Amino acid sequence: MDLADDQSPTLFGPTRRRASPRSAPGEGSAGTLGGVPQSRGPLVRVVVERGIDDPALADGLTYRAIDDRVQVGDRVTVPLGRGAKATGGIVVAIEPGEAPAGVRLKNVIERSESRLLPSLIELARWMSRYYACPLGMVLSTMVPAAVKHGVGRRTERLVARAEGDGLPPVDGLAPSARRVWEKILALGQGVLPLHRRELLRRIGEPDARGLNALVRAGAMVEVARSVVRSAEAFWRSADEPAPPDGPSSVVSRGGLDAMPEPTCDQVRCVEGISARLGEFGVHVLRGVTGSGKTEVYLRLIDRVRSSGRSAVVLVPEISLTPQTVRRFEARFGSSGVAVLHSGLSSAQRHRHWLDAATGRARIVVGARSAVFAPVEQLGLVIVDEEHDTSYKQDQAPRYNGRDVAVKRAQVEGCPVVLGSATPSLESWNNVRTGRACLWELPHRVGGGTLPEVTVADLSEENRARARESGNKPSAGGPALRAIGPTLEHAIDGTLNDGGQVILLLNRRGFANYICCPSRVCGWLLVCDQCEAAMVLHRDARLPRGGVVVCHHCQSEQRVPPACPACGRPPLALGVGTQRVEEELVERFGASHGLALGDSLARVDSDTMRSARDYFETLGRFGRGQVRLMVGTQMISKGLDFPNVRLVGVVNADTAIWMPDFRAWERTFQLVSQVAGRAGRGREPGRVIVQTACPHNPAIRLAARHDYVTFADAELAIRREGGLPPSTRMARIVCRDEDDARAQAAAQRIGDQARREASGAVDVDGPRRCVLGRLSGQHRHAVELTARRASDIQRVLWALRTTKSVVSDAATAVDVDPISFL
Repeated sequence: MDLADDQSPTLFGPTRRRASPRSAPGEGSAGTLGGVPQSRGPLVRVVVERGIDDPALADGLTYRAIDDRVQVGDRVTVPLGRGAKATGGIVVAIEPGEAPAGVRLKNVIERSESRLLPSLIELARWMSRYYACPLGMVLSTMVPAAVKHGVGRRTERLVARAEGDGLPPVDGLAPSARRVWEKILALGQGVLPLHRRELLRRIGEPDARGLNALVRAGAMVEVARSVVRSAEAFWRSADEPAPPDGPSSVVSRGGLDAMPEPTCDQVRCVEGISARLGEFGVHVLRGVTGSGKTEVYLRLIDRVRSSGRSAVVLVPEISLTPQTVRRFEARFGSSGVAVLHSGLSSAQRHRHWLDAATGRARIVVGARSAVFAPVEQLGLVIVDEEHDTSYKQDQAPRYNGRDVAVKRAQVEGCPVVLGSATPSLESWNNVRTGRACLWELPHRVGGGTLPEVTVADLSEENRARARESGNKPSAGGPALRAIGPTLEHAIDGTLNDGGQVILLLNRRGFANYICCPSRVCGWLLVCDQCEAAMVLHRDARLPRGGVVVCHHCQSEQRVPPACPACGRPPLALGVGTQRVEEELVERFGASHGLALGDSLARVDSDTMRSARDYFETLGRFGRGQVRLMVGTQMISKGLDFPNVRLVGVVNADTAIWMPDFRAWERTFQLVSQVAGRAGRGREPGRVIVQTACPHNPAIRLAARHDYVTFADAELAIRREGGLPPSTRMARIVCRDEDDARAQAAAQRIGDQARREASGAVDVDGPRRCVLGRLSGQHRHAVELTARRASDIQRVLWALRTTKSVVSDAATAVDVDPISFL
């Protein structure tokens, strides 16, 4: 236990008495403190929800609890610092014994109703060490803000029968009161307490006179109950049925026990994983799109649930659609499923979290943060689309939800299932090295086949279009259209046949390159806060028809009327979803009746302002009201619409040449995932991939649906280059408005890291980041690479202990980074 005296600069108190040299800001007086009597509860260790990055205080501060009902995991409010600022924190330990004589401890101010499970505290300790982040920040992340602030909490007044001996007789009451009493007795045990109106409705009484008489006589009493009230979840008001898991499946809406007939592949996977329930193990479920991975999840959850245990299912935010949620509720009932994601209101998020914490819901489905769901007796963790980069948080603690899910399963002693059609190379490497068990679903449900994929060479198509028109390709000319002849003809034919079309372009806006037409001038419009080009967004309501936006810091500027260097009208080059949308209306508006916002929908973060917007658009697409949908990666996964007969990738090269060793892996995954949206019904599907790199392995093997060849070849390249997953990596980025200060800070960290490395860790840098300036901050990075994660952790711990690295606004520590911009 760390003891403290009031000479610590962060302590408060009237005296200045020395004690142990190891001081903690939470400790004060025993007996009285500034005239306030001390509580007589036990001593507790509290980790405050602050970024106190001091390894010496990693186990928290000592306080005196309010009473002896305190438990490990309770969320409490404690005084912190000289000003005794009320600060939230988590009780991580209960200290035996008493404080030494003369040590003055501060009181816990209050204890809230929310608490974390001991297993979650153990998980938080691991995350703090592994991700080099203060424990208080990790614990704060585990409890939603809506829960901390009690959003939606109300106190209800109910009535119940009085308890105890010597209940007042009712014989002397009026006949109406005696009649009400007899009806209440007939309700039996476990029905009360109830609201007055609900009780009167159940016993068939038109008014409350008899009930009020019972309350006055003491036979009935009023009780208070704290509840969380929220509106009905948005997905329960939609009228689309939950989709089947493949063409031959049938999902019952009438009973929880009805299940579709599984395929042989599904049975093999379910039986194999079920045999290992009750013990930790990592299971990679690789199933082609449409192979029924969700049905495997549902059957595994059913077995876990029947044994009295709980399950947590992680789904990428953009895949957590009403379609997905309704499938779980159709199988297990809406009251047994809690949903946690950003589309909920604060009150809804609080209620669902409370449902999980109290055991009313034993199945939790949610995005990244659902890995911290407070469910007890956890029997299974599932991570769907485990390769998705949205599982990585971009601010402290910079954790990967997939990896934390694996660790939580290990702490809880249960299996974790990582599902994907295109597993991450980290998971595939674990399969190849024997650290994970592989289960495969190689065929689509119902005998369906994977769609035929055509790779359209954009360079050749531009030349062909130019030859047809008799023109040379020129900026803005018809030969540089976003949609080439092959994709254009396929769209026309699909719409004629009554099918639906999905077009993917992972770049929003109208044009991403605004420049001077003169090669001599060379002017390019860049953000004044970032080293990044501005993007044109069309809007007829604005002057000059739009605005230019930085997609990194979100700053906006007016569209420049002329090049500031030479006065020429600027060019808007490049293709975004807005330009594609305009081209579609121009080409197919009259012939097929496509209209913006009606039968043609654009799905990106510009048009989808809320989760409700996104889900309503998907609902209209599912009902056939929208015939063609163009969008970013928001439409690349998690969608199951049987009438989608054509999927087009407008430009598969948007990420392929990014300065990132994972660029090819992400390109393969994106093309494969969006291709899987086609051909899920009775009609065959077709996919057309437009690219200027038709021979690139990522494009070529994705078109062949050949994941294994691509993954094994990419792993070999990574091993040869000493890159993850054959090695482990951490990245430290220093930020400052002054470039020289940022570089100097990175240099100090790099020098100290080299002294601590002992040859086991390769220290690279400092070097200026690819985006050397972001949101007004200059950025320099140091990268640590090692064969073992423990070597990385040893160096990071040394840097934190020596205060060379502090988790603050100027320094970002990213362990297992997925972005190198």
